[in-house]
Amino acid sequence: MESEKKQSSSVSDVGAWGMNIVSSVGIIMANKQLMSSSGFGFSFATTLTGFHFALTALVGMVSNATGLSASKHIPLWELLWFSAVANVSIAAMNFSLMLNSVGFYQISKLSMIPVVCVMEWILHSKHYSREVKASVMVVVVGVGICTVTDVKVNAKGFICACTAVFSTSLQQISIGSLQKKYSVGSFELLSKTAPIQALSLLIFGPFVDYFLSGKFITTYQMTYGAIFCILLSCALAVFCNISQYLCIGRFSATSFQVLGHMKTVCVLTLGWLLFDSEMTFKNISGMVVAVVGMVIYSWAVDLEKQRNAKSTPQGKNSMTEDEIKLLKEGVEHIDLKDVELGETTKV
Repeated sequence: MESEKKQSSSVSDVGAWGMNIVSSVGIIMANKQLMSSSGFGFSFATTLTGFHFALTALVGMVSNATGLSASKHIPLWELLWFSAVANVSIAAMNFSLMLNSVGFYQISKLSMIPVVCVMEWILHSKHYSREVKASVMVVVVGVGICTVTDVKVNAKGFICACTAVFSTSLQQISIGSLQKKYSVGSFELLSKTAPIQALSLLIFGPFVDYFLSGKFITTYQMTYGAIFCILLSCALAVFCNISQYLCIGRFSATSFQVLGHMKTVCVLTLGWLLFDSEMTFKNISGMVVAVVGMVIYSWAVDLEKQRNAKSTPQGKNSMTEDEIKLLKEGVEHIDLKDVELGETTKV
């Protein structure tokens, strides 16, 4: 029975990662066609993200209304704080891409892995084994080889990049901590934050896009092809958002960052196959190193789990039937006057 549960959990884990990789790569391909000058020239990335969260919020409301998912209470200030951090992350990423070279933008994205590790160590006292640290370095080097080209930076671009890295790292760590703190599922959390993000991005997004591109979305001439790509991008974004919350809730922000670079490899490969992008020996060698690093990371995490399981005494993991019986009898005989009321902390 226990082996069946483990097998089912493993299948669910693979499914969550698979959904995230397929939807993320799909949305990048759709957005490339929608936003490129050779495509439909829709240069309003922040507003498009608002559309993404609007559809995600709609799916969440329908799911709650039909009883497919439950809605648990999370304080409004927590939701507002999280949504603000997430929106800052989106805007800062767009500004970073505009103000910096592609090479420095890629370096800033790679720096999220060590930043997430340090933040998890500071906020949650999380420690990593030497094998995990080594595998993270291999992944960073591999992705760096195949993506980083020209590296140019200026003061404004550097500030935007630092803001993007910090806010994105904090957002991804907060997804997991909020799920544990309030005992909510990934979709439940997403359905509560998506409406706030959608509303704020649709209000302020057009002004951010105007600053980035010098154009208002109202001046854009919509075509059937552009509308189809926008709808496809929004549909894929729903799966991408859900799978992101699922992955971080099941694993950690660090694992999400490391294994998430598989998407970079997939995007480079599909760009070469579908859009005639250049594929050099440098790209291929970098992808090979990155994939090797991801395999080593998976092995290192599994090894760390085995070590932790061995160091934890088996007898402490579960109670015997006699202990449960004694506990029940003790609870039944407790005088209510002796019970001290207070807040419970959910781990």
